[in-house]
Amino acid sequence: MGNKIRLGIIYGGKSSEHEVSLRTAHSIMKAVDPNKYELIPVYVTLEGGWVQGNPIAERIDSVERLRLQPGEAAAGAAETGLQKVETKQSSLLNLGGKVDVIFPVIHGPNGEDGTIQGLLELAGLPYVGTGVMASAVGMDKWMMKNVFAQAGLKQVAFIGVLRSRLEREEEQVVAQIERELGYPCFVKPANMGSSVGISKAKNREELRAALALAAKFDRRLVVEAFAKGREVEIGVLGNDELITSVVGEVIPAKEFYDYEAKYKGAGTELQIPAQIPESVSARIADIAKQAFVAIDGSGLSRVDFFWDEESDELYINEINTMPGFTPFSMYPMLFQAAGIEYSELIDRLVTLALERHREKEKNIVAAEELE
Repeated sequence: MGNKIRLGIIYGGKSSEHEVSLRTAHSIMKAVDPNKYELIPVYVTLEGGWVQGNPIAERIDSVERLRLQPGEAAAGAAETGLQKVETKQSSLLNLGGKVDVIFPVIHGPNGEDGTIQGLLELAGLPYVGTGVMASAVGMDKWMMKNVFAQAGLKQVAFIGVLRSRLEREEEQVVAQIERELGYPCFVKPANMGSSVGISKAKNREELRAALALAAKFDRRLVVEAFAKGREVEIGVLGNDELITSVVGEVIPAKEFYDYEAKYKGAGTELQIPAQIPESVSARIADIAKQAFVAIDGSGLSRVDFFWDEESDELYINEINTMPGFTPFSMYPMLFQAAGIEYSELIDRLVTLALERHREKEKNIVAAEELE
């Protein structure tokens, strides 16, 4: 393969965002320059099995081809090189001589929450995106909000609720939410992505239902006060030196940007760039970088805000350390509008991953010199 970069792509996963991850992996595999990269697929099934494919010789023409299963002959293996090989998580420790860098695109729990990142750290493999701590904080909305508060970033009022407390003291929890936040309010699982399990509650009956739904997905819940304003988002790219994309606006056809709106259309409009004053865009970019630094981000993140046009107040909503990454996802579209095409964005992220890994190796060398 000469001087090609051996790029391992870990995708799939056990979360509700399995299908989203498949589409992301397929998009990356189609977009990269085959003269520059050798692709090595590592698929995590819905049941949690790990399957490593042989290097891909040609572009894969369908998402279904990426559903690797242990012990079966790959459909069209001769054409695609997808000979399926059963493996386990521990086998990643042996990938060091087979790949140069990993692009983990498992969304949601057990993917963008620091778990995959920790495994890759143990394996000593360079990887795209944020590290263990930043990934964990970015995934956990409760902890994220505490970090944002510590950094002095303005956000709406919120309450954290443990599922165990909800089960013991539902009346007290509901009364506290009504007293401190009021209606309408949003109820979210602390550790789910893509708006899974999120509900808007306008009254006590809806609040009870929303709490019950969120509690199905996580033992830790976040309840937020209603944020008046337009939903705007921006991309951040870099390690220590950061650049931002243009600002985009989400105009949902429904009351909020839920899973159906994100991945099944539902009439949602993405306006890129957002029709907002340049001064507001500049403030959004500055706060987004502050949020990125606050969690010790690296590589990429999308940062979401609410902008109250009447008061000109900006409220940070969340940071997403592994945002949707198909060519039609918000993050790549924001950077495309800023002049960075999808394939170039992948190239930059791979370069950033390798740069960060070299920085870590300096720390290891320094530690060894002390021994």
